[in-house]
Amino acid sequence: MTCAELFRTQAYLDGEADPANAPEIERHLESCAECAAQRDAIEAARAALRRDATYFRADSALRRQLDLALDREDIGNAPHRGWFANIALHTRQFWSGAASGAFATAAAAALAFFLLIPPPPNQLVNDALSAHLRSLMASHLVDVVSSNHHTVKPWFAGHADVSPPVADFASEGYQLIGGRIDYLDGRRAAVTVYRHGAHIINIFAWAYRGESLPNPTTRNGYHIVFWKSGNLAFCAISDTALDELLVLTRLLKATATPDSRE
Repeated sequence: MTCAELFRTQAYLDGEADPANAPEIERHLESCAECAAQRDAIEAARAALRRDATYFRADSALRRQLDLALDREDIGNAPHRGWFANIALHTRQFWSGAASGAFATAAAAALAFFLLIPPPPNQLVNDALSAHLRSLMASHLVDVVSSNHHTVKPWFAGHADVSPPVADFASEGYQLIGGRIDYLDGRRAAVTVYRHGAHIINIFAWAYRGESLPNPTTRNGYHIVFWKSGNLAFCAISDTALDELLVLTRLLKATATPDSRE
């Protein structure tokens, strides 16, 4: 029997669901084997594409054919496109010919141009920021509400794939307010939530087998800090001051080494 939520779940996995509905869909994924299987299949396909996809560059003969076809189309449409389009066509043809005689110069200019373009944003940073904002905007900050780490830590044991360090640092100004389950890097993550003054701090923990993590960064006013401990990765994110966020990360690193149950 097909789950009635299958299409809505797929929209969520494709990043097309309304953020207000995301928490409800996430809870559904926790209880529906069919939708969870769809999620796992999509994530496996994405991972396979990133790992195994082969990229091909068109050879010079094919590029020439495409240029000729575009030129013929432009010439055929020239009477209807006006003087500006014709100038653009002749300009392109001029530079196409000039490039063959000045390839080295053009290549150097292109290289300088691309070096000046900032690299694309790291997907892991994007995931962390999206999950943090979703927790603030969709009333899905905590699944278990408690300032007692003896309550939050066992709750993760029954709901998460990892067992992160959980401690209340209220005396240092970081009050534990609970925990939840979220998704980061395509995996289920345990999230410990702290309050520091008027600021919320999310601490994500998930199983990670990569070689490196992004450097500390700031995106849209939110500071994001990554680190590893054993086979777990961690991400702290908040709009509190960076030095205050780093104090909490040091406190967490000083606690007992976490473990993964994968």
